[in-house]
Amino acid sequence: MFTELDIPRRVAQIDLSLAVVQEMSGQLDASARQYELLATDERLCPRDRARARLWVGTALSKEGNNEYATQVMTAATRACEDLGEPEDWSVAHQKLALAHRGAGDLKQALHYIDVARTTGTVDSPMQRVRLDTAYGHILLSDAATRNDGLSVLDQAAQVAQQYGLSHQLRSIEGIRKGQPG
Repeated sequence: MFTELDIPRRVAQIDLSLAVVQEMSGQLDASARQYELLATDERLCPRDRARARLWVGTALSKEGNNEYATQVMTAATRACEDLGEPEDWSVAHQKLALAHRGAGDLKQALHYIDVARTTGTVDSPMQRVRLDTAYGHILLSDAATRNDGLSVLDQAAQVAQQYGLSHQLRSIEGIRKGQPG
């Protein structure tokens, strides 16, 4: 419909939303490719292009390609800073933390999650659950903080269940079972 109405920005936004759905359904390669195309798509505003770049890294990180994911996410983080988007900048740090966790660099993971936790806003239950899930996942990765990680994940799961955040609840359950979040 938006194509017929010649509203290219809306078409690109729908393409971006469809890539998110692909990622959430586990089609990580396809979503990463779509995000990569959209990260340079002039139909999107600079903020949406920066988010697409960040989400390329997210999909790659979930696939285990953490080295390239951190490179892409670092560029997205800089773009968010250049655009003056503090919330996106904070989310980018959360995503970087998870990529470093995936690469086995817990020191950097803790650094980036601390930045995200101290700079991000938690205006909604979804934001709180996402941030706590990432933090718990990182803590769970170290035997010395495993119990703390389980406690943080328990709290995140309670909030997710209370607000009907089923996707986040599945992610938390997957992390508990040792699967990637």
